[in-house]
Amino acid sequence: MDFSKRIGKLSPGGSFTLDGYYVWCGTMTRDEDGLYYLFFSFWEKELGFDAWVTHSKIGYATGKDPFGKFQYQGIAFGGRGFGWDRDCVHNPSVIRHNGKYYMYYMGNYGSGEYWDNRNHQRVGVAEADTPRGPWKRFDKPAINVSPSGHDSLVCSNPSVTQGPDGRFYMIYKAVENNGKLPKGGAVVCGIAVADSPLGPFEKSKTPIMVNPEHEWSVEDAFIWYENDRFYSLAKDFQGYFTKSGKKHTALFESFDGYDWHLSENPIGYLRGITMEDGEKLPLAYMERPQIYMENGKPFALLCACMKDEDEDGMKHSFNVRLPLK
Repeated sequence: MDFSKRIGKLSPGGSFTLDGYYVWCGTMTRDEDGLYYLFFSFWEKELGFDAWVTHSKIGYATGKDPFGKFQYQGIAFGGRGFGWDRDCVHNPSVIRHNGKYYMYYMGNYGSGEYWDNRNHQRVGVAEADTPRGPWKRFDKPAINVSPSGHDSLVCSNPSVTQGPDGRFYMIYKAVENNGKLPKGGAVVCGIAVADSPLGPFEKSKTPIMVNPEHEWSVEDAFIWYENDRFYSLAKDFQGYFTKSGKKHTALFESFDGYDWHLSENPIGYLRGITMEDGEKLPLAYMERPQIYMENGKPFALLCACMKDEDEDGMKHSFNVRLPLK
């Protein structure tokens, strides 16, 4: 598969932003009436970009056209004020199964200092009967850190798909607690599988998609099943997999969900968007890819984007919805 050739052009209404806020991770679903729901991470711009790890919450917007203008509706949920996801929620990734909606997300708590909150990141799941909520959350994470190994410090960046065996496969970002703190050790991805969307998830003991030349390997992996195999888009920190420079996105595949290898066409996409009028928009960041599936097929690619600088010298973020051929 050459995934990059499947990506279409950005329509005038196909990006979402909010005045006064950073908008980042986006994920989309649809209700029974055909209305589309965009869920996204956001936080006050005056707090600075790094406040994603301390102040992020999950908002939502709706639209009738998946590639048209969406209207902000409010907050789906934020930090609960207690427990493992007390302060911050981030990285939403939504699926629909048997008439219910499941939101996988990162939650944390901490002192309010960047690295302390970062190192308390865990993966959770929330459940709702409709995309408007209310969202039921749980007192324990769906994916917690292990006593040792590749996910012994941090677990975040979840995405989930249902495999051909009916089970639910989750890829998540993992950081090992074996390096100099506060950063810790290797940044890789793990895989976990459950019989239910709510878990319990059984984690593989070994990481996947590992760069043997650098500890900061991959993150932001999105998993889906198409035709006869699993696929995953993942941010290639060092350019080791794409061979196209740092922080582009690589494409991986697997027949069983556990053993992953680089695809024959390893470039998922490069950082940049083509507008409907043909204009090329280069980007400093094009991260956290999420695919909206319709009728079992990839239909839209969502990415968190940021240019280097706008005309006013400020950095602005937005989330895009790009059609997939």
